[in-house]
Amino acid sequence: MSAGDQTPGTVQPVTPPDPTATGGPTDTPGGTPTDTPDPTATGGPTGTPDRTPTGTPEPMPAGTPEPSPTAAPPATTPSPSPARTPPPAPATQAESGSGRATPTAGPPAAATPPAWLGTRVLPLRPDGFGEIQPTPPELRDRRLVTVDVLPPPEGGDFVATVEPVPAEVADRSTWSVRCPVGLDELRYVTVSFWGFDHRPHTGELLVNTEVADDLVVVFRQLFQARFPIEQMRVTAAEELDAPPTGDGNNTTAFVCRATRGATSWSQHAYGLAVDVNPFQNPYAKGDVVAPELASAYTDRTWRRPGMLEAGDPVVKAFSAIGWGWGGTWESLTDWMHFSRNGR
Repeated sequence: MSAGDQTPGTVQPVTPPDPTATGGPTDTPGGTPTDTPDPTATGGPTGTPDRTPTGTPEPMPAGTPEPSPTAAPPATTPSPSPARTPPPAPATQAESGSGRATPTAGPPAAATPPAWLGTRVLPLRPDGFGEIQPTPPELRDRRLVTVDVLPPPEGGDFVATVEPVPAEVADRSTWSVRCPVGLDELRYVTVSFWGFDHRPHTGELLVNTEVADDLVVVFRQLFQARFPIEQMRVTAAEELDAPPTGDGNNTTAFVCRATRGATSWSQHAYGLAVDVNPFQNPYAKGDVVAPELASAYTDRTWRRPGMLEAGDPVVKAFSAIGWGWGGTWESLTDWMHFSRNGR
């Protein structure tokens, strides 16, 4: 579960229970990544898709007048079949096989984020989650413009960098000397990604050095597939203790915290897990949904951009590097979550 599933903050940490309890560990879904229980352990409102008018075909051209009885019929040219009016073109489109951006006509389909996003704190439940509330109408089919934290890639091509963690990045992250990995075991990775606004952007991740190159391959494939991501930034330390708003959507990897409900470290704390579009791909178990306002996305029959499903390019890309997906678990479902050890 994502560190960014609340904006600006996350669920208050909860005192871990007895680690000998059955079922795997789960990270706090209210704003920090989750490691969910072993899928073999025992254990919202749905949206209505928008319907786009199809449009009315233009009338067929008038037919050719009948010839006179004494004249041969004139040659005619068959009229083309009427076609539906195509939808507006996105702001950019990809060249075949490259994912490169090329300018086209038409406004972006994404909306400006609501002014209240990340500001409305939810009441806390006894279990530490925020109160589960219906999805606001503005977020039932969430396609928000990406706010850039880094300069977008020049020329629209996929660009990636892998380097030791810069001091300024470490200072604004959740890393500290108490974490289970040292800074020398992490890498600062930047990758290009497509936003819901049909434009290329640059995201940042902290990941384990052992998987940095593999994750670059994964995100290159996501870029080529034009899979939309809303935001991708390093999780800040203050987000760990911030109250839940239930509306965050940050794609992220490393977050230094223990697994919720256990004393062991999260896979995110090792930089060995990634959560993708937490709002479109929430955590769900019983009456708990996280992010807490994402109940509309528990209806997986209503396909909307940014959602993950078995066999799609995202799941295939992570599977190709040997990572497991929480969307196939039975005792709970964590659609956002990918990890090297499958938990």
